[in-house]
Amino acid sequence: MDGGRGPRKGREMSRLGVIADGSVIIEDGVIAFCGSDTLAELFMGSISKEALEKVEVIDARGMVAAPGLIDSHTHAVYAGSRENELEMRLHGAKYLDILKQGGGILSTARQTRAAAEEALVTEAKSRLDRYLLHGVTTVEVKSGYGLTVEDELKQLRAIRSLDRNHHVDVISTFMGAHAIPPEYAGRPDDYVKLVIEEMLPTVASLGLAEFCDVFCEQGVFDISQTARIQEAATALGLKLKLHADEIAEGFGGAELAAALRSVSADHLLKVSHTGIEALASSGTIAVLLPGTALFLMETPAPARALIEAGVPVALATDCNPGTSPTCSLPFVMNAACLTMRMTPAEVLTACTINAAYAVGRASSIGSLEAGKKGDVVLFKADNYKQLQYYYGMNLVDTVIKNGEVVVKGGMLVG
Repeated sequence: MDGGRGPRKGREMSRLGVIADGSVIIEDGVIAFCGSDTLAELFMGSISKEALEKVEVIDARGMVAAPGLIDSHTHAVYAGSRENELEMRLHGAKYLDILKQGGGILSTARQTRAAAEEALVTEAKSRLDRYLLHGVTTVEVKSGYGLTVEDELKQLRAIRSLDRNHHVDVISTFMGAHAIPPEYAGRPDDYVKLVIEEMLPTVASLGLAEFCDVFCEQGVFDISQTARIQEAATALGLKLKLHADEIAEGFGGAELAAALRSVSADHLLKVSHTGIEALASSGTIAVLLPGTALFLMETPAPARALIEAGVPVALATDCNPGTSPTCSLPFVMNAACLTMRMTPAEVLTACTINAAYAVGRASSIGSLEAGKKGDVVLFKADNYKQLQYYYGMNLVDTVIKNGEVVVKGGMLVG
């Protein structure tokens, strides 16, 4: 349950409100009741015989029912792949080294620029199908692989099309400030000007994004450039997210996110003690991406320090072709336990109600309570702890989206 109390932090992240022998009743796509079987029988007793005959009953005995999982940080609309970079990293290459050589984000940008909008939609649709199979019913998706006005708009239109035409709810984030494109090499301030004066106003006027994100990092966008972009985004009515403190020690991204009251600060592998304190004071949510750290063979974010300081923590896949090519949020949940020492309860909170706050949807998703969307996942597990005990396995049996069964027996319906 949530009750509008805000994102959970500290010890609150371990309080799940587990109901043994419980029921969830969904009517017209919205949860009408969540509670014990005994109370559910009383609730159903008020329904007419004719209505009862139309009720679809799902026997979930021996399963765990949870809110639909929420992936609050992805780059899931792109073209191509970058499997060659894995081998480069195994031979010692670092992320920024690959980027300077024209790889990384710039490699995907070339492939995404060359792709038709319809092709981007088709490729991303298959990823959203995989998300459903892994219990994810809401996904945030960023642009940032176009890096020109028209190609950023192409990506954002593809994201909007997916939201309109797929069961998964897709939340759009503009991230034109993802990298400095080759045509602006050596002229980062000119590219920042393009983002502020052309990209942002066009995106806002067309209503193509809800959030604005910036890769605030050494060798990408510095603190001053990031602040200018985010202030311009705020003036246009966009909410803020920030890629912060992923690569360089003491860069100050978390402090900037806190000062700007960003909804979330993401990555945080190198966040400082000062940055943690700033996040705790601001209420900004830390979105951690343990799968990315694992794939980059880097030390993960200090989840325990963040939680103990009172920073609300969410988890996400960072689905992208270079540093986290996965749609398995359950695996990321496993990684959060095994590499960041988060507990199974904290992990479930981080992928439900806290993730809902990280995408501005806590009033409608993220917990099982009356009035929220009928988004429910049934896991083949005896209890919620088994979701992390059986690592690397997909335990999803059934997914209900807006009251409609879209995954049954581990397979897509229709």
